[in-house]
Amino acid sequence: MHIRGDHAELVVGGRLDVRSAADARTVLHSALDEGVGDLILDLTELDSWDATGLGVIMGAHRRAGRAGRRLVLRGVPPQMQRLLVATRLHRILAIEGGIAADSLPRV
Repeated sequence: MHIRGDHAELVVGGRLDVRSAADARTVLHSALDEGVGDLILDLTELDSWDATGLGVIMGAHRRAGRAGRRLVLRGVPPQMQRLLVATRLHRILAIEGGIAADSLPRV
């Protein structure tokens, strides 16, 4: 996994899973604590995430709210969109452009 960017926009690539969760959490928390306004989390380069990775995203979402900020997901890959819809997290998380659940292919 790699994350690059600053306190306003981060690009996450590779796999966000149990092995990379601690590093990702540290970077996200630092970005949220140091900035103001929306934090864009660009996921276009993300290959996959597991439940731990999704937990990191949800933890960052909660931390952003406590800091008066908003975590906004950008470029969520289709397979991850399906997971967000299945877990109904697409209703909680801010997703740039939204997710059209009807347009997602069935698995």
